[in-house]
Amino acid sequence: MDNKLEVKAIYELEDYEFFIPAYQRGYRWSEKQVEDLLNDIDEFRPKQLESNPDETTWYCLQPIVIKLREDGKYEVIDGQQRLTTIYLILHYLNSVYTEENRGKLFSLSYQTRSNSTQFLKEELNRKVDNNENIDFHHISNAYRFICNWFNKPGFNRNAYESKFKFSAKVIWYESSEEDTIAVFTRLNIGKIPLTNAELIKALFLNSSNFDSSYPEKLRIKQLEISSEWDQIEQTLQDDRFWYFLNANQAKTNRIEFIFELMNDQIDQDDNYSTFRFFNEKFKNKNFSTIENNWLEIKNYQQRFLEWFEERDLYHKIGYLVSIEYLSISEIYEISKDFTKTEFRSYLDDRIKHSLKKVTLEDLQYGDKEIKNVLLLYNILIMLNNENDNSYFPFEIYKTGNWDIEHITSVTDSLPINRQQWLSDAKVFIDITLSNGEELKAEIEDTSYDDDEEFELIYKRMIQHFNTYLPESDVNDISNLTLLDSETNRGYKNAVFPIKRKTIIDREKNGTFIPLGTKNVFLKYFSDYPPKISFWTQEDRDNYYQDLTNVLKDYITI
Repeated sequence: MDNKLEVKAIYELEDYEFFIPAYQRGYRWSEKQVEDLLNDIDEFRPKQLESNPDETTWYCLQPIVIKLREDGKYEVIDGQQRLTTIYLILHYLNSVYTEENRGKLFSLSYQTRSNSTQFLKEELNRKVDNNENIDFHHISNAYRFICNWFNKPGFNRNAYESKFKFSAKVIWYESSEEDTIAVFTRLNIGKIPLTNAELIKALFLNSSNFDSSYPEKLRIKQLEISSEWDQIEQTLQDDRFWYFLNANQAKTNRIEFIFELMNDQIDQDDNYSTFRFFNEKFKNKNFSTIENNWLEIKNYQQRFLEWFEERDLYHKIGYLVSIEYLSISEIYEISKDFTKTEFRSYLDDRIKHSLKKVTLEDLQYGDKEIKNVLLLYNILIMLNNENDNSYFPFEIYKTGNWDIEHITSVTDSLPINRQQWLSDAKVFIDITLSNGEELKAEIEDTSYDDDEEFELIYKRMIQHFNTYLPESDVNDISNLTLLDSETNRGYKNAVFPIKRKTIIDREKNGTFIPLGTKNVFLKYFSDYPPKISFWTQEDRDNYYQDLTNVLKDYITI
């Protein structure tokens, strides 16, 4: 037997008998939770669907998970708090009518409370606190609150009743699993609700959507969809693929991302908006509906894989998504109208447009565009190396924090560990420079506790290591690079040779250092023999020239 998935309006529940098993926690909804549900439905305004003027939107009460028992009752695996509250609201709405005009209600029985059905049918109207047991106490409190909520002056109870019964619906998930406790445990450890993806999967695999006169064809198609579903999910679980497509969002069932791309009417206030979108599609229950929708899902996945595996497209699309200039949804829609050549040209044009207000030589530390410029620089260095087949790791970039780092030191603040700072830097003092020997001697006599004395020697050390640089343009882009925050803040205020050693050590230990940043600190742009302990004006000029060469097709130079 397959799991069954339907959407039911409140009025459609009237013939059901629900059984609340002993493993369920008793009724514990607070007045605030009851009030939120009442207010949400009161504020909901049904709207006509553009796709079908005969249909209106509906308020989703979220899933209830049930299993049909041998005695004809439905065991409530998940959702009993909601279901009990729905019953209490219906019971109140029914109570205002004379007995012969009252509608039929579904029934509830708690396994742990032998007289629960009678209590819910007959005792609630007394509207007093029932302390016979803890469940009845909470239920009677909730019911009294509901009565008071409806009895507001001028409240239109009839309009509310119509909306509640006909425009509020539950997602009805009928489980076929034998072990209901195992299902309950899965849904309630960490309070994990059914996701859109799980509900949509039930739509695709629901036997009622297939022609039952061909059981073998049905079984094969179900197996095919189930297998392909798992393959798509497994591919999306690869963080390299996932973060190539997404700016930065986490999902348990990542295939849901494709469903959301297909749904162009997502309601941010409705957790099950995407499921409702697919449920509307599947109202026409036939084989072609299943096939066409599943084919569309596979087309999305196939297109994304093609881009992922094509190195040029991977880097350019990845950049535009990373800086949130375009979403993967926008890129996908645009790609439908282009040839491959036109699509490549379009991506280049969008990269240029994203930096249209930027002039390279004018960039200064603190400008918001610098991070995007240096990100593009590091991506293009990798992409332009025809002898290297490596890919920029967007998954590391998007899940980490990144700083714009001064390559050579600036005197913006004093280091915290003063003794350690001087001890590390002293090793790299160049005694061939005029103040080298003098600085080493002064360090031995410096008092770390005297602020004025330490600040003086600190500034002299910075000047020593900036001997080959003019101080005026320390915030130029030729003195800036992209670095992960942990590395940057770990050596804050360090002089160039200490930064260089830290970069090398962290890369040895597996930290990702962007290629452009690594080239800077390894003196990649310097003529041999380089001044290893200093970032010189020649280094800066050569670095700036490389920035120019790499970025010239995308940025104003």
